[in-house]
Amino acid sequence: MKMHTDVKQLLAAALLASASALAGAQSATEAPPAPKSNDAMVAPAAASKQAQEIARGDPARWYREDATSGQRWRTRQKEIGAALDEAKNACRQGPAAERQACLKAAQDTWKEEMASARAEAGTQAATQTR
Repeated sequence: MKMHTDVKQLLAAALLASASALAGAQSATEAPPAPKSNDAMVAPAAASKQAQEIARGDPARWYREDATSGQRWRTRQKEIGAALDEAKNACRQGPAAERQACLKAAQDTWKEEMASARAEAGTQAATQTR
C-alpha cells in the first residue's frame, strides 16, 4: 500500500535527520554515515513470520482497500508502530554511546507521526459528516 511506504519513508527520513544532527553535534569532521533501513533491522521473530507469509504468497488483505475511516486509522497505527519497531532495531545495532539519543529520536518521531495521523483522521471525519 502506498500509505505504508509513505509512513515508513517519513519515519526513516526523520530518524536519519536526527541521527545526522546528533553525529554533526558530536563531531563535524568525523560524522559516521547514517544507517540505512533494510530487512536486517527487522526483529528475528518478525522476520521469521514475514518469511512464512511470503512463502504463502501475497495476502488478500494487500489488495483490499480500507473502506472505513476506522479501518484506515487502524492500518495507519499499525504502520507507524511497525516503523517505530524498525527504527528501534536500527538504534540497537548502532554504537552504544548513541543508542539513547537514537531511541529518543525514534520515539519522538513516533509521537509526531501519531499526532499527525490523529489530526488527519479528525479532519477526514469532520469533512465526511458535512
